[in-house]
Amino acid sequence: MGGEPGGEYGRREAKLRAARPLLLVVDADPERLERCEAELERGFGSDYRVRGELTAAAALHCLRIAHDLQHRVAVVLVDRALPDDERSQILAAARTQHPDARRALLIEWGAWRDRDTASAILSAMSVGDINYYVLKPWTTQDELFHRTIAEFIQEWSRLEVTNLREVVVIASDRSVRAQEIRSMLTRNGIPNAFRASGSVQAGAVLEWLGEPDPGDGVLVWMSAVGGALLRDPTDVEIAEAWGVPTSLADEDTAFDLLVIGAGPGGLAAAVYASSEGLRTLVVEREAIGGQAGTSSLIRNYLGFSRGVRGSELAQRGYQQAWVFGAHFTLMRSVVRLEKDDDHFVAEIGDVGEVRARAVVLASGVAYRRLGVPALEELMGRGVYYGASVSEAHGLMDRDAVVVGGGNSAGQAVLHLARYCRLVTLVIRGKDLSATMSQYLIDAIDAAPNVTLQTSREVVDGGGDGRLQWIALRERTTGTEERLNADGLFVMIGAVPGTEWLPDTVAREQHGFVLTGSDAAADPAWTQDRPPQPYETTLPGLFAIGDVRSGSVKRVASAVGEGSVVVSQIHTHLRGS
Repeated sequence: MGGEPGGEYGRREAKLRAARPLLLVVDADPERLERCEAELERGFGSDYRVRGELTAAAALHCLRIAHDLQHRVAVVLVDRALPDDERSQILAAARTQHPDARRALLIEWGAWRDRDTASAILSAMSVGDINYYVLKPWTTQDELFHRTIAEFIQEWSRLEVTNLREVVVIASDRSVRAQEIRSMLTRNGIPNAFRASGSVQAGAVLEWLGEPDPGDGVLVWMSAVGGALLRDPTDVEIAEAWGVPTSLADEDTAFDLLVIGAGPGGLAAAVYASSEGLRTLVVEREAIGGQAGTSSLIRNYLGFSRGVRGSELAQRGYQQAWVFGAHFTLMRSVVRLEKDDDHFVAEIGDVGEVRARAVVLASGVAYRRLGVPALEELMGRGVYYGASVSEAHGLMDRDAVVVGGGNSAGQAVLHLARYCRLVTLVIRGKDLSATMSQYLIDAIDAAPNVTLQTSREVVDGGGDGRLQWIALRERTTGTEERLNADGLFVMIGAVPGTEWLPDTVAREQHGFVLTGSDAAADPAWTQDRPPQPYETTLPGLFAIGDVRSGSVKRVASAVGEGSVVVSQIHTHLRGS
């Protein structure tokens, strides 16, 4: 296949990308500007062009020229001391002309003592003007400055679609299967890039590989993993080629703990259980990270001040649990669970039976469907359930609609707004205040290309082989209106999918599992002791996260429950 992927092929694709990516810094103080330029050159000058500007006008001209020439901009740093209107103009231009660029305010050391500076940073982050702030270098070889910029560049490189990526998908840009593969890769935290058949970028890859255009099929090239080449692969084949486990060794059938679901709660349980010596198996039916893995940016999770992509947070948890010795079986479902004396017997589809002394149910929820037949027929062709963030680049300068009023919907709106001409958020209620965090509401209000449609529901839609329009009905008057829509992302609540559990596991009317005091009050609990806080009516089976009745629908809450439940598991194991 032509040798080292990152060698000659990388040089070929570099020619297609023209000039080196730009690092732009704007500071009205010549001395401080020179210091920033020198540090950027020292740390990144071999691979990136460094440009310093003293005025907003010059910076705006630089951004416009880069846009017109289709040159990539990786990082834009703007001095906090610039006048507000000039600073806003630069950041707005960077956001609209170079949506993947990381944007930051430059502040002086000690500026954190000024509450106005903190307020300015928070305000700019809330409305999407910046990703974070950067402390100006105060000396030569300022390693903190270098590290911060390196993190920004790494984030940018993961979003920039023209970069050589670890996995490359080549298919028609109308291919439903290609969209499914891209979504699966993204949700599992596997870096990937899409090359549309017929494009110059796709041609460069195919020439290098000596492969014909896949036509109606899909070609997957794993350039970072031995150059494996997959033609029309299944999800399991892709996962196994990447090295993600989808099965178990014949001898791996007995565990201390079985965790069902690899969302934030399940991953936290796996980390703490395996680190404390419990032989742990995690089974996940779809993707690492669960519903949280679809979030384009989680801003309110402790310790990630710039925010973190859901898939990245999930990957960190997965790697952490794996290092501690946890076993994983992905893209498989537990189809049967029984209690056999002091052990559980679980049947995993296409894998077989395993035994465990305790089980944590962390299977999360699935999005409710719209129930509009015309739109169900367009699934994967413009209609998506959940925040399919991998689709955002494909909607550049097009119109998207998001349905739902929760935080996931808000995060999807803001992510799509970076690329789309117009994003419309549709909710059934009269406002967002009861269902969405205020920081997201503020950002949506400030986004110039986002509109909010209240008291409305989607009732129809269609297009020529792909979504092109939807119909909204006003809930009080019944009047309908038609909107152009190239993408529809639906997040209208969720169902737990617990019907497969044994009858001895009590659930409330919607299927959410009862635990703790709720389980104790149900006739299904027959023990002479009270259940532990996360224990279900089946002793030794624990439920955490969204699948649990009364849970708080937050990533941090799920992680907290996943860590706390392990101490309850130890108590159960000591008594069994």
